Amino acid sequence: MSAHLTRDERGTTLVEFALIAPVLLMLLLGMFEMGYNYYMQSQLQGAVQKAARDSTVQAVAGNTAAIDAKVSAAVHAIVPDARLTFSRRAYSSFSDVHRAEDYTDIDKNGACNDGEPFEDANGNGQWDEDRGSAGGGGARDAILYVVQVSYHRAFAAAEIVGLSDTYTTEAVTVLRNQPWDAQEVHSAVGNCP
Repeated sequence: MSAHLTRDERGTTLVEFALIAPVLLMLLLGMFEMGYNYYMQSQLQGAVQKAARDSTVQAVAGNTAAIDAKVSAAVHAIVPDARLTFSRRAYSSFSDVHRAEDYTDIDKNGACNDGEPFEDANGNGQWDEDRGSAGGGGARDAILYVVQVSYHRAFAAAEIVGLSDTYTTEAVTVLRNQPWDAQEVHSAVGNCP
């Protein structure tokens, strides 16, 4: 009887499938998660690009809440419980984005300090690592528009392999406002603390 059992191959397919199924299931869930996140990122980027184009015209320059609401609606159509964070910074030109305010480094220590003069490009009365000013800016300003989205992952595969149950992504664009008026310049000279 034992010789008969060793030659019996009934059930081997079931055992082999039981060994391979968890790996296959994890691969499928991982691919679904990646596809879902990629789709979300594509939709977010498209919505941000359209919102940024819409916000460059004078008619909507002061109504950023309505533009942000359109981006939120596009994201919430895919992920209803997503949390969105919006950020706008205005610069006088594209080359100024994420650039520090200029200063004269008299003591050559690489820091704005000890009363050294600086150009207050954003008009806030202090030297800044980023010369942009908060908000949608004015005519001809370059606007950095950033939208960050966080949401719970759609599939449980990430938690099984030790990833966070929350996925965060962002979309960034820089566009210039239309020339509906003369560009305002907020440059002044101050002294570093």
